[in-house]
Amino acid sequence: MSEQDLTKQNFAELPIGKNEDVEFSEELADEDDKKAMRRAADADARAQSQQQQP
Repeated sequence: MSEQDLTKQNFAELPIGKNEDVEFSEELADEDDKKAMRRAADADARAQSQQQQP
């Protein structure tokens, strides 16, 4: 078995986590922060839809 096969086997069953432990203050957020939040939400949505596909 190749190293790549072992990597796939070892990590195939791990859950995909979200980084929800980050504190966010709307009052202190600048446009870059808001853009990053939108991009993170979009990435989470893509990951979740890919996970639901057979």
